Amino acid sequence: MIDADTIIKQLEERLAMFQGSAKTQNVGIVEKNTDGVIVASGLSQTFMGELVSFDKNKMGVVLNLDEDNVAILTLGKSDDIKEGDTVKTTGKILSINVSDDILGRVVNPLGEPLDGKSTIKKGKDMPLEKIAAGVVDREPVSTPLKTGIKAIDALIPIGRGQRELIIGDRQTGKTAIAIDTIINQKPRPKADQPMAERNKKQKPVICVYVAIGQKQSTIAQVIDKLDQEGALEYSIIVAAGASDSPSLQYLAPYAGSAIAEYFMEKGKDVLVVYDDLTKHAWAYRQISLVLKRPAGREAYPGDIFYLHSRLLERAVKLNKENGGGSITALPIIETQANDISAYIPTNVISITDGQIYLQQDLFNNGIRPAINVGSSVSRVGGAAQTPAIKSVSGKMKLELAQYNELAAFAQFGSELDPATLAQLERGKKTIEILKQPQYHPLEESLEILSIFAVANGYLDDIKLELFEKFETEYHDFVKRSFPKIIESLSTGQKPSEEIIKEMQKSILDFKKAFGA
Repeated sequence: MIDADTIIKQLEERLAMFQGSAKTQNVGIVEKNTDGVIVASGLSQTFMGELVSFDKNKMGVVLNLDEDNVAILTLGKSDDIKEGDTVKTTGKILSINVSDDILGRVVNPLGEPLDGKSTIKKGKDMPLEKIAAGVVDREPVSTPLKTGIKAIDALIPIGRGQRELIIGDRQTGKTAIAIDTIINQKPRPKADQPMAERNKKQKPVICVYVAIGQKQSTIAQVIDKLDQEGALEYSIIVAAGASDSPSLQYLAPYAGSAIAEYFMEKGKDVLVVYDDLTKHAWAYRQISLVLKRPAGREAYPGDIFYLHSRLLERAVKLNKENGGGSITALPIIETQANDISAYIPTNVISITDGQIYLQQDLFNNGIRPAINVGSSVSRVGGAAQTPAIKSVSGKMKLELAQYNELAAFAQFGSELDPATLAQLERGKKTIEILKQPQYHPLEESLEILSIFAVANGYLDDIKLELFEKFETEYHDFVKRSFPKIIESLSTGQKPSEEIIKEMQKSILDFKKAFGA
């Protein structure tokens, strides 16, 4: 038998090891379910943006706090959440789990894979909503984000950490510009240089493409194109299609931003494309109407501006003390009949650091990308350009603006002096050289060669219909016969007198071979 002393000793040991694990949990009752928005009572301890759990592993996020009840936005399907079900607080805010394993994957705004591949390894929980970095943590935008599109890199340059809006009617090539920019981030190793070495020299940009409210077939085409071009390996697709619930469409851009912040915290440069924020605003309007929030202009709720400003403010160029990473945002907005003075377009124009304005009539006239150079602007400007491209594109924007005015005046058919005629002809040639086929971004050295040729009058005697053939063959010729030019221009430094002479010689030599 065990004596009393042993029992007392054992009890003392157990009491010494005892740890109280009492835990309180706030539990509420579902009052009603309206289009994926749950009204629940009893959650007196919850907070805004908190993740709550229902029966059958369903989750939701708190969006409205009223006196007697709360409104919860459900994540995923909510048909089987019924009146009288219990709902519990979790004490956590809505997050997405991100690891390096997410590269090359297609996920929904909750981080669940949609591509049918293996599960994504667990990493760090990144909150979907986060206060943007303060002024002290930032530094001025100075490094270019090269799009590979001549008209943008020369006239409307984008820097790493900038927010540049792409705006225009439907079917004007907005997504095409974003996809070309993603494709252009692929590192281009030289023939004698291993890829790893090239990556060390030039920090590759990780790309996040957020598809909001689009058809599944459109999203599939984008994924397929990125895969064909080898761009999927450094990209992440966050998809919330037209058939998904408004709650997922509303959360999609914040999920994209959270994924971008994960890589930025590691000191990397990230590009995020929000395609498009018009549909995002529609989804939020739908949710707000169900939440019975008072409607304002165009039936949008009063905080629609804050919705996009808190998202785009997260685009940043961090200083060296904070890791030196960056997030560049390319939001897309769709206009109706070129009306950029509508509610959502004006909101986003005022939040961003410039806009690329695409016009339907330019697109229909065969000018592609259909960029209206007069209405497009980059508020970072030349600070985000390399000295090499700045040296050749300086006068270009002014010349194009003058050409547009002259072209409008020349329509009246009055007699024009030879100088004006020459200026009109040069403007036509400049517009022609800025045309570029879709999915063919150019490296900066080749963009400089094309702009240099037209700006210095070397293409004045080439017919417009031969421009595309001339340009393609000229680029191949320089790569073969004048590799020193490509090498020098690739550094981004202003071309020396010797290189300029070589460029002039290359054009004259090629024109003889071309028969011009």
